[in-house]
Amino acid sequence: MSQIELKHIDVTFQQKKRTVHAVKDVSLTIEKGEIFGIVGLSGAGKSTLVRTINYLQAPSQGQVIVDGHDLTKANARQIASVRRKIGFIFQNFNLIGNRTVAQNLAFALTAGGYPEKAQPARIQDLLTLVGLADRQDNYPAQLSGGQKQRVGIARALANDPDVLLCDEATSALDVETAEEIIQILKDINQRLHITIVFITHQLEVARSLFDRVAVMEAGQLVEQSSTYDLFAAPQSDMGQRLVNRFLDTQLPTRVAAQLARADGQLLALRYRGSDSLTPIITEIAKATDIDINIIQGRIEFIQERAIGVLAVYLTGTTQAVKQAIALFQRRVDYVEEVQVNE
Repeated sequence: MSQIELKHIDVTFQQKKRTVHAVKDVSLTIEKGEIFGIVGLSGAGKSTLVRTINYLQAPSQGQVIVDGHDLTKANARQIASVRRKIGFIFQNFNLIGNRTVAQNLAFALTAGGYPEKAQPARIQDLLTLVGLADRQDNYPAQLSGGQKQRVGIARALANDPDVLLCDEATSALDVETAEEIIQILKDINQRLHITIVFITHQLEVARSLFDRVAVMEAGQLVEQSSTYDLFAAPQSDMGQRLVNRFLDTQLPTRVAAQLARADGQLLALRYRGSDSLTPIITEIAKATDIDINIIQGRIEFIQERAIGVLAVYLTGTTQAVKQAIALFQRRVDYVEEVQVNE
């Protein structure tokens, strides 16, 4: 049985005499123990959708089912009981500035009904889990951004949740620190088998962390797949925009200027696996009688599986180039005709 089911979720707001449709007919399922990502640009409805899971945001229509409990039909006591098993990690940490790290965790434990006498040992265990065992007596102002987020993770785990909701939990951090937080979350998921739902606009997070991913645009769910399939062959326009930003084939300025003055077509290619495309390129060049030059290429690993990224430049007659593009489209997962500007 799925741990979380969202069925035909709508969320509307009244804002200055107009109706804002923040989430539109979204349905998805999240399995127990998986790391599920929701990606999209700012304003896509990601945060609003995730807040329906712990019922901090009631949907206007649809069903929210968590561990078999339909929260849309539950009373306040039942909702509170389900909510206690859901931890939340915030983008901006939300720590209490005039309390120490230990006191921040004690506040969460007390709110969850954890016995006061058992709290010191629990706090020590939580801080050891996130690598901050020696920071109990520090105040938030004495911590780096990454350390603050580690405290945020420890606080979210305080009352043994079954689900962790993460709202842009790495976007306020530098790349190296974000990778450390991602690794901590992966370790927690594997060690404690906690389901993680993570929303972000950063595809770097998706590459490293998610098992499956949903893409949102303007309140709608436009694509849902394994993370690898999203990167290899996105099916929606928004999925393509997000992946193209990450798997960027932008050329050095000098190379772009040279190609802009030439008479040809630049293609961005993506393909599954780490094998070379050289045989395919040779076959297409022979079949169409055009020249194909490899401009640049690299291999990216998504969930430990390879995706090749290649930029090639085609020169020949207009008809031959069109024929070659059609052949690439049949043989390669993703083909984009790129306009080159000086």
